[in-house]
Amino acid sequence: MNLKNAALIAVKDCMGLKEGERFLVITDTALKNIGEVLYQVGVELGSEAMYMEILPRSNDGEEPPEAVAEALLNVDVALIPTLKSMSHTMARRRASERGVRIATLPGITEDMMVRTLNVDYQQIKELSEKIAAILTKAVSIKVTSRAGTEIVFSVKNREGHADTGINHQPGSFSNLPAGEAYIAPVEGKAEGRIVIDGSLAGYGMLKSPLVVHIEKGRVAALEGDGADYLKEVFRKYGDDARNLAEFGIGTNPMARITGKILEDEKVMGTVHFAFGDNSTFGGNVSVDSHLDGLVKEPTIEVDDIIIMNRGVFTIE
Repeated sequence: MNLKNAALIAVKDCMGLKEGERFLVITDTALKNIGEVLYQVGVELGSEAMYMEILPRSNDGEEPPEAVAEALLNVDVALIPTLKSMSHTMARRRASERGVRIATLPGITEDMMVRTLNVDYQQIKELSEKIAAILTKAVSIKVTSRAGTEIVFSVKNREGHADTGINHQPGSFSNLPAGEAYIAPVEGKAEGRIVIDGSLAGYGMLKSPLVVHIEKGRVAALEGDGADYLKEVFRKYGDDARNLAEFGIGTNPMARITGKILEDEKVMGTVHFAFGDNSTFGGNVSVDSHLDGLVKEPTIEVDDIIIMNRGVFTIE
């Protein structure tokens, strides 16, 4: 595998790009090398390929320039390798609703792209969809970990989603690399403590655990490495950035913990929690911030049934 081969898998296999389709690559100055390779593959496959390069956004979830959002509405397929994630933006959501097939690749590196795209995405799809179905049926979830996580939250009447990497149907969306099932916890219902002992989006690998105290579904206090970073994000974006926005479960067997949350949150045997916006996948909080933190070796109880024990799936 090299970068060109990985790009071909992304464009042809994952996105199903066909000759003559309108194909848009949105990248930024930080990841333009990857953006240019994806664009070139689109050209070689005979698509109506287009390329837009912007300045890096300041935070995950920040909206792109208006011209970019407008362009995104008028294509068939879009790949978005940018330093900060556009996954949880209204621009991406509106384009998905319009029927655009989209994958975001926030913070991806050449090494990550080559390594994690060389995987059986059909197998990832089956596992991710199975877990998403379990989450959809759930009422309450409890997560504990060896590092000290102990949190309970409601997901009643919320829909689980599968990030499969296969985007062949109109409006389908995923990250690349893919591999997770996720859900938006009900706002105001979560209570407990999350001990993030892997990595934190926008910050990187943690030198020591970050303890996040959750009261009534929001971050109430922070202790440890990364606490000052998160406090600054909350100061900048306001109280809604404290919302417990997402619970996700990794399903990609090739993903490794590297400090890049795009890959880290896909690692099988881990879970992640995000704070901030959840309006793009079933929640009620809209804010220009969505930051994930990784928890290693979790135990997950869904309505008193254990589906993962210390990082190992216990479902068939």
